[in-house]
Amino acid sequence: MMLAWFHTLDPIIWKISGDIAVRWYGVSYILGFIVAYMVMRRLARRGFTPLTPQFLFDALTWLVLGLIVGGRMGYVLIYKRELLWTFTDHAPFWGVLMLNNGGMASHGGMIGVIIACILLSRKMRGAPEQPSILNMFDVCALACTPGLGFGRIANFINGELLGKIVAPPGEKGPWWSVQYPQELIDGQAPQLTAEQGDALVKICAQYAPGLSIDRACERLINMLHTSGITRDELVAKLSPLISHRHPSQLYQCFAESIVLGGILWLIWRRPRKPGVIAAWFMIVYGIGRIITEFWRLPDADLAVQRMIGFSRGQWLSVLMILVGSVLLTVCSRRNVAKIGGGGTTVANS
Repeated sequence: MMLAWFHTLDPIIWKISGDIAVRWYGVSYILGFIVAYMVMRRLARRGFTPLTPQFLFDALTWLVLGLIVGGRMGYVLIYKRELLWTFTDHAPFWGVLMLNNGGMASHGGMIGVIIACILLSRKMRGAPEQPSILNMFDVCALACTPGLGFGRIANFINGELLGKIVAPPGEKGPWWSVQYPQELIDGQAPQLTAEQGDALVKICAQYAPGLSIDRACERLINMLHTSGITRDELVAKLSPLISHRHPSQLYQCFAESIVLGGILWLIWRRPRKPGVIAAWFMIVYGIGRIITEFWRLPDADLAVQRMIGFSRGQWLSVLMILVGSVLLTVCSRRNVAKIGGGGTTVANS
């Protein structure tokens, strides 16, 4: 029988100096942007958007800025507003810019992209290649789904956004579950028994002497990222002290990239009115996010983790579904030409 997997993946690809490193999370964004450009180029050649291949790079630049700024500000405003007034005497000086303190919020990133689409459409007003706002929404919806998947894979590699526990420490978990040692430092570890707590203290004293428990656990996790006998010993000793969890990051990767992307491309196979694909994006993404978050834990530092049974991410997804439903109704009733699929007609409405 297959055994549950103990997470030992290193989020760093190449450590340059100090905290400067090439990380999987950053690479996932770069890959997402590259694939998005390729998709947008294909859509332009198929006549789905008036944007010419020559102008796609400029458009992508706007969208990248919207995604990054919106994603970060979304995280700060939704999950960690105290970063707005957090300042230090060392770079990057402002809490909002400290990407190692929290991360990005997907809902905020979407709002940033929406704002970028509006600004881009207005900036190109009067030009032959000017896209309509709704057309830009559709293009972004089709192009972004691979990037969403890459981001969730990076979340899995980082051992963040942990899933719910399926078996507590010391008990055997199902073969598909994952043991994340990161739970020891992110505030979401279950209460250990007195015997288990003593075992953890002894392990910390053996492999990270002189450090506090929290710092020692950080050292242990870093040691797990290097192969060798020491890592194998640590895995054997820590495994009875780590819970088994749902790999919720992979669930969300499947829902937000494969399922969502597949549905949108099936819809695109037939010509649609501008805005219809973007509307379906919001509806399908929202449904997938609501479902998968039942297996994912809310952020541990939230004062109110669930409101009436739903996390903040789920409530934001409910709002997405409502907005998407209204947009779908409005766009479907508009008297404009359909675009996409095998057609070559482009609407600037």
